[in-house]
Amino acid sequence: MLTFNKIQQFSSEAVINFTLNLCAEERTRSRHRFATEEGEIVCLRLPRGTVLQDSDILVDDTKKYLAKIIAKPEEVLTVYAEQNIDLIRAAYHLGNRHVPLEITTNYLRLSPDPVLRKMLETLNLKIKKETVPFQPQKGAYEHQLRHAH
Repeated sequence: MLTFNKIQQFSSEAVINFTLNLCAEERTRSRHRFATEEGEIVCLRLPRGTVLQDSDILVDDTKKYLAKIIAKPEEVLTVYAEQNIDLIRAAYHLGNRHVPLEITTNYLRLSPDPVLRKMLETLNLKIKKETVPFQPQKGAYEHQLRHAH
């Protein structure tokens, strides 16, 4: 079984052998078995705390094979507001609950949760249920984790 143990810098000359379509939660698993789009079972053995991002390139332990990570579309709630301050308030409340959150200047995005949806509705925010790739904000210490090993 192929084992991918390192993230490689993107290179336009790189020949991608496999594609891994993973949801946001799956991209937080540093040690796990997955099936590639090509039907191959592969194992991840990445440094603990690694969070994979869309378009990351993984290299196997023999350095012969590359796998590209694709953020798989999943159900999410996308939150919009008339004014940016309302999005900032929502991000504050969601952050207090340690909710994985995709943050942009125009919207917030989170996994569906009826309790959180109700809270956001009481803040007079517009909420849209969608199926799109979910890319939560990296943790404040993620940079240190990725380069510490």
